[in-house]
Amino acid sequence: MTEKEYKELEEVVRLLRKECPWDRIQTNDSIKEATLEEAYEVVEAIDQKDYDELKKELGDLLLHVIFHSVIAEEMKKFTLAEVINLEKEKLIRRHPHVFGNVEVQDHHEVKQNWEKIKLTEGRNSVLDGLPNELPALQKAQRIQEKVAKIGFEWTTKEQAFKKIEEEIYELKEAIQKNQIEEIEDELGDLLFSLVNFARLHNINAETALRKANKKFIKRFQYIEEKLKTEEKDIKNLSVDELLSLWKQTKNIENLDKND
Repeated sequence: MTEKEYKELEEVVRLLRKECPWDRIQTNDSIKEATLEEAYEVVEAIDQKDYDELKKELGDLLLHVIFHSVIAEEMKKFTLAEVINLEKEKLIRRHPHVFGNVEVQDHHEVKQNWEKIKLTEGRNSVLDGLPNELPALQKAQRIQEKVAKIGFEWTTKEQAFKKIEEEIYELKEAIQKNQIEEIEDELGDLLFSLVNFARLHNINAETALRKANKKFIKRFQYIEEKLKTEEKDIKNLSVDELLSLWKQTKNIENLDKND
C-alpha cells in the first residue's frame, strides 16, 4: 500500500464519520465487539488457508484500527499518527538486535530479551499487558509462554505429562467428595496443565480445540443429515444407536484420509 492509498482509506473513514448517520454515532465501546469479531474472522481465514478471504478480513481489521483512532482523535485523546509512531518506536526499541548492537543466538533469545525490555517500559510483571478479554484457553497459553521466557518452565515434557496425571487424580478426589467448587478448581488446574503440555509440543491449545469443535460439528451434522434422509427423529434414538452412527462418521473420515 502506498502512502496515497492509505491516506485515501483514512479520508473515507473520516468522511463516513461526518456524513453517515450510523458511522457518526459510533463510539469505541459500541464497535469493540465488532473489532473482536473481525480479529476472529482473520484467524478463521488463516486456519482455512483462504488467502482471498484473509485479504478481505485484514482490510476489515485495518478499518477498525483507523475507525477507533479517528474516534479517539475527535475526543482529543490521541491521533492516528500517534498510534503509528508509538508502534514504530516500540518495534525499534524491542529489536535491539536489528536496530542496535545487541547480539542474539536464536529466536528464543529474542523472546527473552523482548520480555526484559517490556519490564523496563514501566511494567511491574512479565504478565502485565495480557488482555482480560482473551479466551481463557488462549490466555492460559500466553501466561505460560511469558513465564517460560524467564525460565519458569518444566525441564522435560515428561514432567508436564506427570502434572496432567496428578491433576486428574486430584479431580477424581474432588468428584468423590461431590464438592462442586473444588471440582471446578481441579478441572481448571487440569485444563491449565493440558495447555502447558500442548505448548511444550509446539501445539496451540486454542487452535487444537477449534479443530476439535469443527470436527465434532462435521460429525454431528452428518448424523443429522443421515437421519433426515431416513426420516428419523434424533430425539427418538437411544444413546447406543447414536454412538453407532458416531462411529460411522469416524470410519468415513478414515476412508477419506486413505483415498
